[in-house]
Amino acid sequence: MVFQNNVIAGAAGSGTTVYEIEQSIRFNSADSAYMEKTFSSAGNQKTFTISLWLKRSLLGSRQDIWSFNQDVPLTFMADDTLRPWLFGNVTLQTNRVFRDPSAWYHIVLTVDTTNQISTDRIRMYINGQRETSFSTTYYPSLNADASIWSAGTDLRLFRLIGGTNYYDGYAAEIHYLDGYSYGPENFGEVNSSGIWIPKEYSGSYGSNGFKIDGRDSADLGDDESGNGNDFTTSGLAAHDQVLDTPTNNFPTLNPISSDGLAAGELTGGNLEMRNIDYIDATMPFPTSGKWYWELCTVSKTQGNWNYGNHYFRDVEDQFPDSNFTDYITTNFYHGSNFYSSSNWTDGDFWTNSNAPSAGDVFGFAWDSDNKKIWLAKNNTYYGSGNPAGNSGTPLGSGGTAGVEYLITMYSVLSQVMTLNFGQDDTFNNSKTSGSAGAADGNGVGKFYYAPPTGFLSLCSKNKGS
Repeated sequence: MVFQNNVIAGAAGSGTTVYEIEQSIRFNSADSAYMEKTFSSAGNQKTFTISLWLKRSLLGSRQDIWSFNQDVPLTFMADDTLRPWLFGNVTLQTNRVFRDPSAWYHIVLTVDTTNQISTDRIRMYINGQRETSFSTTYYPSLNADASIWSAGTDLRLFRLIGGTNYYDGYAAEIHYLDGYSYGPENFGEVNSSGIWIPKEYSGSYGSNGFKIDGRDSADLGDDESGNGNDFTTSGLAAHDQVLDTPTNNFPTLNPISSDGLAAGELTGGNLEMRNIDYIDATMPFPTSGKWYWELCTVSKTQGNWNYGNHYFRDVEDQFPDSNFTDYITTNFYHGSNFYSSSNWTDGDFWTNSNAPSAGDVFGFAWDSDNKKIWLAKNNTYYGSGNPAGNSGTPLGSGGTAGVEYLITMYSVLSQVMTLNFGQDDTFNNSKTSGSAGAADGNGVGKFYYAPPTGFLSLCSKNKGS
C-alpha cells in the first residue's frame, strides 16, 4: 500500500513553511473539467516557464495538463510517465512514473531555445530536482520557435485541444511566465527537514503570463498575476475549491491500495466511491491524539442500503481480503449490527430505525489515546456518546496499543458514499456546506458538523509531518 511520502510529495504540510497555499482546484474527469482562454496576441515562442503543483487521482490514462493548438507542453501518458511535446517533434518522456496518489508533485518546465547548450533548452524539474532520465530525448534547435502560439492563441489547461484526455486530480499555484525561463528555486525551496516546499513567486509574468490559484470559488479561472488573463471554466463549480494543498495534505482513497477499479467507481478527487470491493485511504491515523472525519451516504440505486462498509483496521492487517484480524466496522445495512475482532468491544445500537438514508452524514471520532471510536448520525451520537467527555457508549473500544489504524471502504449495488477528512464539507456537491464550514480546534479543515472538542482533522498540518 502507498502512503504519504514526504520525499516524493514535496510539501508535506509540516506547519513550518512560511508561504501557505490555502486551496487547490479539484478536476474530476467525469465532469469533463478544464479551463480555456483565447489570447488576443501571440506570446514568446522561444522562452517561457510553466510551474504548477499536482496531486493525481486517476492513474493509467493519458491526461493532458497543458495544450496549445499544436503543442502539448505537459502530458501524463497512459503508463503514468510525464512528457512535454513541443516544436512539433521535441519530446522528453520520463522514465520515472508518477503513481503516488497521496503525493503533491511540483512540476517546472522551463524553455529557452536561445541557450547555446542544446540540452539546456528544455529543462524539467520535479520537486526541485532536475529530471535527467528519459526514455525519449529530443531537444530543439537553436532559436527555434515553439508552436505554442504560431497556429493560434488558444490555450486549454487540463484537457487536450481537439480532444478529451481530461486531467483527474488536484492542481494548485498554476504559473505561466511569458518570455522568462526560470528554475524551480523561484517557486519553491528546501525546508530544514530537507523537504521541497512552496514559496511565493515574486517575479514578472510577461504579457501572456498568468497565475491561477483558485482563491475565488465563484471564479476558479481568475488570473492573479495582475495581467487579467482570466480563463473560462467548464465542468468546475464552487465545491471544486478544496483545502487539500501542497502545504496541508489530506488523505483520499487510494486506487493503488484496492482490489482493482473499473471506470467511474472512484471519483470526486478519490473521495467518492461506488461498487468497490475494498479500498484503503492514503493516510493512517497516528497512534496518539484525537481525530474526526465524516462520511455521507449519498445515494443508492436499488433496495435497502446493503453492504456498504467502513472498516477501521490495523494498517498491518491483511488486504484486500476481508479477513481482517484487528478491526471494527460500520456496516451501512438496513437492520445490521456492527462487527469487530476479538480485541474490540463494539456498541450494538444499529437498528432498523438507525439505518442510513440517502444524504445522511455520519461523523466518526477516534481517540487514539483511549482507544475508543464514536459514531454520530447527523450530529447525534449513538449510545448517548460524548467523545469530548470520553463518555457514553462508543461504536467500539479496544484495539491494539501502539498500532496505526486506517480506513478501508467497501460498497456494492451502486451505493455512493463520499468521505470528508476536512477538505470538502459539500461531499463533492452532494450537500450544501454545513455549519458555515466548521473547522477543528486548530482552525483547520471544513466539516459539515463541528468536530467534538479536542478532535482534529486528519491532515499533514495536524500530524506535524
